[in-house]
Amino acid sequence: MNISQQRGPTERSQVRRAELIATGRKLFADTSYDALSMDDIARHAGVAKGLIYYYFKSKRGYYLAIVEESVAELVARAGSDRDLPTAERVQRTIDGYLRYAQHHQAAYRTIVTGGVGFDTEVQAIRDAVREELIATLAEGAYGRRDIPLTARLALIGWMTGAEGVTLEWLGHQELGRDAVRELLTRLLRATLRTIEELEPSCPAPSTTP
Repeated sequence: MNISQQRGPTERSQVRRAELIATGRKLFADTSYDALSMDDIARHAGVAKGLIYYYFKSKRGYYLAIVEESVAELVARAGSDRDLPTAERVQRTIDGYLRYAQHHQAAYRTIVTGGVGFDTEVQAIRDAVREELIATLAEGAYGRRDIPLTARLALIGWMTGAEGVTLEWLGHQELGRDAVRELLTRLLRATLRTIEELEPSCPAPSTTP
């Protein structure tokens, strides 16, 4: 009996579902949502179309699962290295963010722009990841996620600016990732200092990058 045969039904299902999502991420990276049929997806995945319906109910459900998986990976990168000093942690968070965008461009564009047309479910996923990333920034800077509105608005401004910078950079990658990371780090430093001026209860960390 091989290892796959020894796995229980739940584990086998999780593995198969993960394999289908991995296939979908590659497909949607190269082909638009509307251009891919369920028959196309099943053919590329080497499975019966019914299996995709079994796990995801529809092409839309499949697409949303892929977006959610991409979001989870992006958030995990941002929330890693919690034990590092603030400056190094911020550097790694921004670098991980840029690295993810660089190597998963289709997924990143979907997360940031809200998906196919005006897709309210993908927009909700996008809003949720923004909230998590802002909370991660607040926790890294102030040791807490619950911050005054002024500080929150400033971090939202930095976050949306970082998204715009990253999207533009993806189309002009003659500028290296290190240079973009330094730019975003400096902008964040300025943001944290501005927050401190307007909201004394949120002092900029002494180890600000």
